[in-house]
Amino acid sequence: MHIYRSPFPDVEIPEIPLPEMVFRRVDEHPDKPALIEGLTGHTLTYAQLREQARAFAAGLAARGFRKGDLLALYSPNLPEYAVVFYGVAMAGGITTTVNPLYTVDELAHQLEDAGARFLVTFPLFLENARAAAERAGVEEVIVIGEADGATPLAELLQHGTEPPAVDINPREDLVVLPYSSGTTGRPKGVMLTHYNIVANIAQTLAVEQFEDDEVLIGILPFYHIYGMTVIMSMALHAGATVVTMPRFDLEQFLELLQRYRITTAFLVPPIILALAKHPLVDRYDLSSLRYVNSGAAPLPEPVARQCAERLNVTVRQGYGMTETSPVTHFTPRGFPIKLSSVGVAVPNTEFRIVDVATHEDVPEGETGELWIRGPQVMKGYWKNLQATRDTLDEEGWLHTGDVARVDQDGYLYIVDRVKELIKYKGYQVAPAELEEILQGHPAVADVAVVPSPDEEAGEVPKAYVVLKPGMQATAEELMAYVAERVAPYKKIRRVEFVDQIPKTLSGKILRRELVKREREIAGLS
Repeated sequence: MHIYRSPFPDVEIPEIPLPEMVFRRVDEHPDKPALIEGLTGHTLTYAQLREQARAFAAGLAARGFRKGDLLALYSPNLPEYAVVFYGVAMAGGITTTVNPLYTVDELAHQLEDAGARFLVTFPLFLENARAAAERAGVEEVIVIGEADGATPLAELLQHGTEPPAVDINPREDLVVLPYSSGTTGRPKGVMLTHYNIVANIAQTLAVEQFEDDEVLIGILPFYHIYGMTVIMSMALHAGATVVTMPRFDLEQFLELLQRYRITTAFLVPPIILALAKHPLVDRYDLSSLRYVNSGAAPLPEPVARQCAERLNVTVRQGYGMTETSPVTHFTPRGFPIKLSSVGVAVPNTEFRIVDVATHEDVPEGETGELWIRGPQVMKGYWKNLQATRDTLDEEGWLHTGDVARVDQDGYLYIVDRVKELIKYKGYQVAPAELEEILQGHPAVADVAVVPSPDEEAGEVPKAYVVLKPGMQATAEELMAYVAERVAPYKKIRRVEFVDQIPKTLSGKILRRELVKREREIAGLS
């Protein structure tokens, strides 16, 4: 067995609840801005954030919310997101974070699957939230701000600032339940403990030495593990200031970078592509920016280089998964940069590269499936023992489904995916979910959805469709049919009609054949 390890010594991981980790240094800088709503300037200082989180925990307890109960958070990035998130954790509860673009159906599915008692949302999303909450049997809908038909968040902050006394076992007790498609199938709840997230903060910060004047842009969605751990948890633990944005708009984004003198930006490839190529960028003073960090999807090397040269910044890639809380690899500050690599393993992390068929370790430099082991690896999938067994083996190795190789310096390169996920602008899109929807169309006999290479988005969902004999449907009609039922990023963007879908004898779609065909069409293989 060939086990690769981090070039860094192991770090000590405190066995404490997540809020204690995040608020550890509040008394050193109580009046420093923790979170600023970029567009309005609305600010929460570190002391205010901690106090409001404590008050929210007390307010939940007054409503009978107990240890192990679930609250769903369906909101864009706002300072109050952290208030709710850490308040739930202080009350001993679990937050299931929901993509604010979700439709009623998608939201209801997650609420039902997680068993959420409460739902916190934003006025703009209240209609969807109430419809889904009713369907899923949620007890109360709470709104950040005010809106008819929901309890204002402020009402829950009226119960004093003494959170309930809760005994938390950091290694066993869950703190968050984000949803991920994992290696295959429909989205599943990923069980992350207090210890998982605390470990990932300790692992990452040990080698990513934040400076005291760090100002981060909070554009990565907090519902997604990348924004949740790296920006909303790690940066606050380190004493940085986070400027939030509810949604991406290039002009607003550039304006906020300039106005707040942002020093570090954790981003996804489509935003880095805009920084590298869009003419608007030249109108803004981005001289405060020192680091641009990319994750969630592959960043093409030419784009990384163009961004670094144009803005005179250091561009680095990292790698992780929802199932690993998320960070397992990145290039720390001061390390030699290999633009196409996702860097080296963080402390306390082991990994292997194994042959997909035999599970034997491959020689250094050869490609195989990436397996990871460390304190940041999830407890398992929520109420899904089979999926957990398929992903986490008895020795604690998480089978990522990503194909990778390692160079002689221990740098990791992600080459491809064993798994089926489509990465549209860094968002995960599960083919199985879109296939299920299209199968519901009266004219569709069979369908397979695969990633189709796209310069701007990285990949877009493309459907190969077999029509029923004698039935008619246009590509536009089928795309519109799906669009009505899913969040915008999940839309089918290309359709090709075929006579049959290639399948194995057991009936599994041979996606590899279709993916290969797409890559050939795009001139990539």
